[in-house]
Amino acid sequence: MPLPASAHYSGQTLSLANGLAVQWDHAPTPLLRRAADRLRARLDRLAGRVLPADDHASGAAMLRVRYGADPSFLALGEKEQYRLAVRPDGITLDAAGPAGVLDGFATLAQLAAQGPQGPVLMQADIDDRPRFPWRGIMIDVSRHFMRIETLHRQIDAMEQVKLNVLHLHLGDSQGFRVESRLFPGLQRQGSHGQFYTQAQIRDLVAYAADRGVRIVPEFDTPGHALAILLAYPALAAQPVDPAMPDPDDAALNPTLDATLHFVTQLYGEMGRLFSDRYFHAGGDEVQAEQWTRNPKITAFMKAHGFADTASLQAAFTARVQSVLARQGKIMVGWDEVSAAPIPKSVVVEAWRSSKFIGTATRAGHPVVVSAGYYLDLLNPAEQHYRVDPLDVQASGLTRAQADIKRVTMGPLVDAFTLDPTLPPLDAAQQKLVLGGEAPLWSELVTDETLMRACVPRAAAIAERFWSQPEIRDVDGMDRRLTEVASRLEVTGLQARANAYRMQARLAPADPGAVACLMGAVMPVRNYALNSFVRRSGQVRFDELAEIASPDPIAAMRFNALAARFAAGDRGVAEALRAQLGAWAACGDRFATVAQGVGALEQGLPVARDIAALARIGLAALSGPLDDAQRRDAVARIAADQAVVESFAGVVRTHGVKPPPAGLLVAILPGIRSLMG
Repeated sequence: MPLPASAHYSGQTLSLANGLAVQWDHAPTPLLRRAADRLRARLDRLAGRVLPADDHASGAAMLRVRYGADPSFLALGEKEQYRLAVRPDGITLDAAGPAGVLDGFATLAQLAAQGPQGPVLMQADIDDRPRFPWRGIMIDVSRHFMRIETLHRQIDAMEQVKLNVLHLHLGDSQGFRVESRLFPGLQRQGSHGQFYTQAQIRDLVAYAADRGVRIVPEFDTPGHALAILLAYPALAAQPVDPAMPDPDDAALNPTLDATLHFVTQLYGEMGRLFSDRYFHAGGDEVQAEQWTRNPKITAFMKAHGFADTASLQAAFTARVQSVLARQGKIMVGWDEVSAAPIPKSVVVEAWRSSKFIGTATRAGHPVVVSAGYYLDLLNPAEQHYRVDPLDVQASGLTRAQADIKRVTMGPLVDAFTLDPTLPPLDAAQQKLVLGGEAPLWSELVTDETLMRACVPRAAAIAERFWSQPEIRDVDGMDRRLTEVASRLEVTGLQARANAYRMQARLAPADPGAVACLMGAVMPVRNYALNSFVRRSGQVRFDELAEIASPDPIAAMRFNALAARFAAGDRGVAEALRAQLGAWAACGDRFATVAQGVGALEQGLPVARDIAALARIGLAALSGPLDDAQRRDAVARIAADQAVVESFAGVVRTHGVKPPPAGLLVAILPGIRSLMG
């Protein structure tokens, strides 16, 4: 994962028992030597032991690498094509450039397996290239600061699934996270003491580049500016109030020469820390009232002929674009920046709805697509997987959904609503779509939960960005996803290790009791969890819903096996019985560890429900349910399904109570399959 453009497998294997020897057709760069060392280290971990590493040893599997020069390496449009052949006499990797070598190494590691006589590589012939050049993840380190080590692990995982852009959201109302020597007040007043030094940023950029990952920084202006304005209040559109109800509302005053001077100096300083040509300047969610309630700004708008705040922001965007261009950077902005005409060179990140892919490309803008890929919505991998970056109807509210949401969102809902009249992209528009990103906003994300939020879903999204559009087999993707998640964990990711740590903290006597429940549930989606936290007024980061995965592997496996059983495969009965037996015992086991632990006690109703559903499944495995059993089962499943549909969808169903602990039952499809 991602699936290659072309792959043929012989069914045979090549032994790695004597290690892997690497032979280059010409002297490799230090970067590629280090990449070969990482490949060997990953093969060691997958093998469970240190393999011989002598490039001249007899008996070692020989990897011969040929690659071409690429002046555009680590830039948009780098050469990523490669051909990989694993044959009985060894391995050859032919790559168009260094990026292709890194991609080929990632594929080679995924061909590693355990054979009867030890570690092996599956023999294959692969010809591969990406569909899109921009394949990214956005991580918000402003709302919750992430350690450098955490970002390193994220970059390591990105390399293995061929994601090549890490978009770091470094400046927002909640925190400014990079040391500024020109404006030291930013880290003094705006970082809560949590920021990266300039040396750390340079090291991080180098670490990512070593793995073929570009880092695109984002410092959001003119909105989301409270962290800036706490240090430099003279630039504010409204008086600065750290206790304002919604700190995201705070905005810069775009009419001041001092504001543009500040942005010019700040972006210049920050831009020099990041080697990438692309620089994200934000531009999202500027609250019009921040400007219209300032008489000086409204007078400026009238004097200069700005009909509305969108046109004022467009003028500011154009000036910022010009500033960045002089600094050698290409501006990226969220799709709000395209509400009024701006320079065509500005890359528009379409996030509110897929319709902005159409409107932005029609206006001549390059586009990066994030609509449909928001990881913090906690939707399952299959939902992201169905979204194509070229489909202008793929992600957004229907008109009926928008009518319901308008009650709470007001006119803001229109930007999130699909336009069914928008035609498909023509060939010229398709060429303007650079690729996509999976954003992860961190209101409820910490170092401990970051990996759980990203993996394994980011691997499925990586396939959508890399593989050909006809790759659509969701069931096949689900099967591969569980294995990819395990491989990433073995090679250094800590998603499961962190989940275990959280479980052990809550239930030190029996962490497995929590793990058992987590295998059958998933968290509420579409920011419902954020709403629960706001109502409670407390964020502990130890809630069960924060441990739960949007793709619980045990539930996914159970649902797939139950579907096979319903289709006539009785060979899976024992595996189903074993899993259902564990869940049937989950209620009592969980109750034992939950006593006196508030976060666990909230999950007691869910644990009892899972146990009851498991008993229904066990009874169905033994034969048809009697009428009373079936009535009770149908009623229980219907009640659980109503909660799932309400708290897994974008529109809440009136009258449906929030689920205990913010947990949804994930095993309903399997139980229904067993009932017939």
